[in-house]
Amino acid sequence: MTAYTVSTMDKLQAFQAAAREGGFVQVEESEEGTVLWFRKEASDTATETHQRMCMDSLTNSVTVYWASVPGKIDSKTFRSVSTLQEWFALRPVH
Repeated sequence: MTAYTVSTMDKLQAFQAAAREGGFVQVEESEEGTVLWFRKEASDTATETHQRMCMDSLTNSVTVYWASVPGKIDSKTFRSVSTLQEWFALRPVH
């Protein structure tokens, strides 16, 4: 196992831990095992939708999707765990 592989696995595990701390639960894994999908346990009270999160091991990134208004999906991609955690801290809890 190379140092890159270990570093990538550590980063993905840290993303998973941050996702769980942010109220997300894993709901699906791609057949190839390169993508994990998460869903926020609590729905947004304004739009009555659940945020989704895609964790991609090929790009070492996480993208969060949410509905800001019915019918409009927004997204934000994070390449570091600390930035994801900071964004969670800034978002109001619904």
